[in-house]
Amino acid sequence: MKRIRSFLILAAVLWIGILTVGCGKQKPEETGVPVELYYLNMSETKVVMEEYRLQADEPAAAVDELLVRLSEQPKDQTLKPAIGGSVHVMEYGLEEGQLILKFDEHYKELSATTEVLTRAAIVRTLTQIPGVDYVSMQIREENLTDAAGNPVGVMSADMFIDNAGDEINAYEKTKLRLYFADESGTKLIEAVRPKVYSSNISMEKLVVEELIHGPNNAEIYPTINPNTKVVSVTVKDGICYVNLDENFLVQPYQVSSEVTIFSIVNSLVELPNVNKVQLSINGNTDVMYREKISLTNIFERNLEIVGSL
Repeated sequence: MKRIRSFLILAAVLWIGILTVGCGKQKPEETGVPVELYYLNMSETKVVMEEYRLQADEPAAAVDELLVRLSEQPKDQTLKPAIGGSVHVMEYGLEEGQLILKFDEHYKELSATTEVLTRAAIVRTLTQIPGVDYVSMQIREENLTDAAGNPVGVMSADMFIDNAGDEINAYEKTKLRLYFADESGTKLIEAVRPKVYSSNISMEKLVVEELIHGPNNAEIYPTINPNTKVVSVTVKDGICYVNLDENFLVQPYQVSSEVTIFSIVNSLVELPNVNKVQLSINGNTDVMYREKISLTNIFERNLEIVGSL
């Protein structure tokens, strides 16, 4: 009996020891809020994401923390910091959801491609902070302009579009020719919009989403209900098939039916692979838009409705 009791005691001691060692090997529980840090690849052709846990719980402290991370070497040695070299953030201010970053004059030395990718990485990273909805950038006291000399203005995360996925693929820069309404709502005005986008999204869908987003210029006016959702956009034999949800049929703006329809048509036909456009609502073309225009039609470019400022 003593031998059995001794064996049981020894077994219990060994089992406790195993549990203790096992517990000692457990990883400490991670703290902080999961966010994504965006960096540039070494060839500066795309933006790549790394996971990170944000420790700060106040917006200003979070900005400080993420700016430091963006300027440090990422864990992945094949990536490079979004803010690095001679480029530095001199100061920043946060007011009513808008983060204003002031860079030194060395920011102007970035190549056009690198500058766009740098912007994408900074905006996508910092707008994850609660309380930071928009980012604007200055070089000392001057507002940032793009390579063409156009003001960049206030930026949000959705200006740098990518589809859902584990990581962002290569960003590209393009200029979209979009058509919005004039003040009277009876004519279209052409607007050239520089855009940084992910190669994951088709140019046709990008055009439609930008039209729904509306103009950036105060002298031109939106044409499509901003609540409209894009169901699908496909191209076959030069015809672009645009499938929208029922919100498209609700027009909150004072614009003509023709202006709304041809803002889409004329904008899409600017793309080299699109000659005509057919619209549908949840897959149905047997629809009258505002009881005036049948969506069974396949539309071609209409230059007569285009005016000028």
